[in-house]
Amino acid sequence: MILDLILLTSLVLTALWTVMTIRLIRSVVGLAMTSVILTVIMYRLNSPLAAVFELSVCAGLISVIFITTVSFTQRVSIEKLRLRRRERFVKFWYLPFIVIVTGLLLSQYLKIPHFDLPLTIAQRDVRSILWNMRHLDVLGQIIVLLAGAFGVVVLFKEPKK
Repeated sequence: MILDLILLTSLVLTALWTVMTIRLIRSVVGLAMTSVILTVIMYRLNSPLAAVFELSVCAGLISVIFITTVSFTQRVSIEKLRLRRRERFVKFWYLPFIVIVTGLLLSQYLKIPHFDLPLTIAQRDVRSILWNMRHLDVLGQIIVLLAGAFGVVVLFKEPKK
């Protein structure tokens, strides 16, 4: 239980650091760290298939694509960097509160029953397991993909002039 709380807290902290840091390469590293922590959480929740997908796609492939993209961008001056940092903190000051309140509401009102996979898992294919037995894992993957898309929008959105 304590390890789960530590993992969830570190997941929220690394996700916030990913969104709030001003350097793109740090954001990519933060996204990879968030993905690795989420992989450990999924594995602890008896979702090894979703954990493997998360680790290989989000922590691996997406990080490589983002690092490649960042390598093609131009450097920003220190003054512009400080100005962006101030604007970002002013713009997103409420984000940690929304994450904490949402997490508390979900933990209190969304009681998901715990169940294990049957021993006859070797007789089934991955599609039937994901869509029939582990549909909450698929929902989690969709949420992670949407969070990644919103993160990309926040990172690469041009400020209005």
